[in-house]
Amino acid sequence: MFNSRTLLFSTFVLAIALSGCYPNRWTNQYNSLLGEVQGDNSDLEESGNDEENEKRRLEELERLANEEDAAYHINAGDKIDVRVYGHDDLNIITKVSPDGSIGMVFVGQLIVSGLTISEARDAIAKGLEPYIKHPVVGVSVLEVSSETITIAGSVAKPGLYNISSSSRLADAYAMAGSSASRLFNGTVVDVADLEHSIIVRNDKILPVDFKAAIEHGERLNNIRLKKGDYIFVAQRMESSVTICGDVRHPHKRLYESGMGLIEFLTAAGWMNDTHWSNVIIIRGSMSNPKMYKVDVDAIMAGKKPNIALKANDIVYVPKDTLAEYNVFVRKLMPTFQLINLMSSKVSNTIEL
Repeated sequence: MFNSRTLLFSTFVLAIALSGCYPNRWTNQYNSLLGEVQGDNSDLEESGNDEENEKRRLEELERLANEEDAAYHINAGDKIDVRVYGHDDLNIITKVSPDGSIGMVFVGQLIVSGLTISEARDAIAKGLEPYIKHPVVGVSVLEVSSETITIAGSVAKPGLYNISSSSRLADAYAMAGSSASRLFNGTVVDVADLEHSIIVRNDKILPVDFKAAIEHGERLNNIRLKKGDYIFVAQRMESSVTICGDVRHPHKRLYESGMGLIEFLTAAGWMNDTHWSNVIIIRGSMSNPKMYKVDVDAIMAGKKPNIALKANDIVYVPKDTLAEYNVFVRKLMPTFQLINLMSSKVSNTIEL
């Protein structure tokens, strides 16, 4: 059917012919739009944080790391040991009741919730003074049930967990059984999305990189936990990566964090002998994709780093012919966008 799209494309082809842009020249122009991987980072995309933002983020993490711990206060659910020296019959081991009190002979019900250990000791001694001359009281904490954090979302065992003064983010993730999992195409896969997970303290989201903390144990990001912290581990969406072109087994598979280009090529049975010199990674929406060319031979030779794939990447391996490459690009790009790209001459070169 002869429609407006066909007419526009025919007009575009005619314009190319009239301007003297033959196929080789068209290909050279389009190739100039492809970004080429540079530097020693395995990620194609530029960081979302500029230097100033990253500096502020690290300064905030340093401040959190150097923050003094608040004094411990007894709370409901904590188990305490009360000793009255010389009066063993008054010694008790008890849990603080939900209303924050403990019960003792002579003293009766005494509110200790919210008190420090020394304040609780003094309050108990004062309550005993009418009955015991110069009572000497000792209070120690056996179990702390009130120092808790919540971890929710895509972990194996979400819930409320007790923490100590040395507990860190990675510890909480481990206590919760790490990532939840599910069956996908006969394979058990993790569902946690660490890149979009958050920790909230006093109604404020802390600037923590979960991947750096949990996968790499990076000190600043692996922050010490505090009472009341809320950790939410995001759920990975059903993102995929696709490989097509001149490979032995073109296919689509579920995206997994840490997936690299070389591993993906291997899973596809590697490239055929007829492949082009560069592999193309197509990233972003199909309405506005970015395309990058990657020298696989240089990666295999150790001259360039492996490339970390992103969710929804398309890896295209062209044959060693310009004709197939041109056809693929024309089919990929809507005509309007192709004209814009041809006229813009904007390069997607990425400094890593």
